[in-house]
Amino acid sequence: MKVLKLISRNSLRHKLRTFLTILGLALAVMAFGLIRTFIKTWYAGAEATAPDRLITRNAVSIVSTLPLAYKEQILKVDGVKNITYASWFGAIYVDPKNFFVQFAVDPSTFFELYPEYIVPPAQFEAFSGDRRGVIVGRRLADRFGWKVNDPVTLIGTIYPGNWDCVIRGIYAGKEEITDETMFLLHFDYVDEVVKRDMPGRAGQIGWYALKIDNPARSAEIGAAIDARFKNSLAETKTETEKEFQMSFIQMTGAIIIGLRIISYLIIGVILLVLANTMAMTARERVSEHAFLRTLGFRKYHLAGLILGESLLMACIGGVIGMALLKIVSGVVAVAIGQFFPIFKADFITYFACMATAVIVGFGASIFPIQRALHIRIVDGLRVVE
Repeated sequence: MKVLKLISRNSLRHKLRTFLTILGLALAVMAFGLIRTFIKTWYAGAEATAPDRLITRNAVSIVSTLPLAYKEQILKVDGVKNITYASWFGAIYVDPKNFFVQFAVDPSTFFELYPEYIVPPAQFEAFSGDRRGVIVGRRLADRFGWKVNDPVTLIGTIYPGNWDCVIRGIYAGKEEITDETMFLLHFDYVDEVVKRDMPGRAGQIGWYALKIDNPARSAEIGAAIDARFKNSLAETKTETEKEFQMSFIQMTGAIIIGLRIISYLIIGVILLVLANTMAMTARERVSEHAFLRTLGFRKYHLAGLILGESLLMACIGGVIGMALLKIVSGVVAVAIGQFFPIFKADFITYFACMATAVIVGFGASIFPIQRALHIRIVDGLRVVE
């Protein structure tokens, strides 16, 4: 207990310096945690995918379409249990700034393959019976104040014109990380208008989603599907849903790498801040350490005092940083809720923040300890503070 009391008193000798050091550590830990949370959130969509779902898209790119006629042929492939399809709709609601995900889907099969989107039975029935009906996510509905039976008009970009819709249902996510920001239309409604106004684009979908009987056969089943359409006008590429999601994430790979580098640099900044404080402390206490050794203090006693002081400041900074992380991540979650279904620092992130603070505490004490242990008592006593 006396050692702990001595460590705490040593830490408070220069209150302003200690306060600024702890504040710098706390802000750095918070920034480190925010970056790690953002990276984890970026990958959340890929991590939430189902292992028994495959995606079949045009081999050229996701922008290119596939014929709707492929559906029956894909269903004949051994191992394919069910299939649905969707297309990116890409329209504007009131203002171009109001971005949200819009898909034209097949209502009879889409929710069978994606049971994580929960729609009340009565609302789903109303949606199925109305070609202009749409189902929206709970977060999206809250964002615009939409309620069931509200009319919504979208301004088409990929499919020009005004699209009059009626909200027939609001879905909720089965899990906390499930996306609740989608706007789902009837593909039949879109295709009907396309046949009338742009007949050359009719009967084309963006991609197929497949449910397979055995996730271990995903590569085999995917190869069989792609072989079936080899040398056709629209060759296919079939991959797991996770690989499909990762293909979008990889488009921003440079950003993610940059964020990772920044997170490591932040650790370096934390280390330099605390190491500088401890180095200043060690220089100021050379004569004091020499005097303690004349009183019978062993070298490991001095090492323990220096290490304890470094760890105390690092841990206090880490705890305050984690508290700031919880507060700031809540604010950020509200600000970017339209793009990410959930932005929340998890246990692993908090553990990483605290572990980083402890490691930095150890690292920052190395050189001050070496200085205190290697200086001769006589030389130390000659130093005038």
